[in-house]
Amino acid sequence: MPFIRVTIAGLETGSETVAALQRGITALMAEVLGKRADLTAVLVEPAPAGGWSVGGVAVTPAAHLEARVTLGTNSAEEKARFVAAAHDLLARTLPGPLPLATYVVVQEVPADGWGYGGVTQAQRAREAAARG
Repeated sequence: MPFIRVTIAGLETGSETVAALQRGITALMAEVLGKRADLTAVLVEPAPAGGWSVGGVAVTPAAHLEARVTLGTNSAEEKARFVAAAHDLLARTLPGPLPLATYVVVQEVPADGWGYGGVTQAQRAREAAARG
């Protein structure tokens, strides 16, 4: 049940670009991190031009991707592959060279700290274990 937020500054992102990012990120979550595509939520949101800086200097364009997953569900190698592939997706999909400080972050959230449909991931795991 991953949640991914992509923040983009200095670019007009039309619906085609947003859809391409959403499809690409959903595919990466499934293929690289083994997450269910039907439970993968992707939010692409703009940041104001000039509101983003690197080293104290405004940059445009800029992008940042944060993916939240359940703690312990992916190996270090899987996360490294995801970071590389997600960065490549951003660079291929967004126009113009992105700054070196274009971060992709995989945040691991404890299973008892989040869930979907009103049920935490920890509770889902307990229920699955009880079913055998």
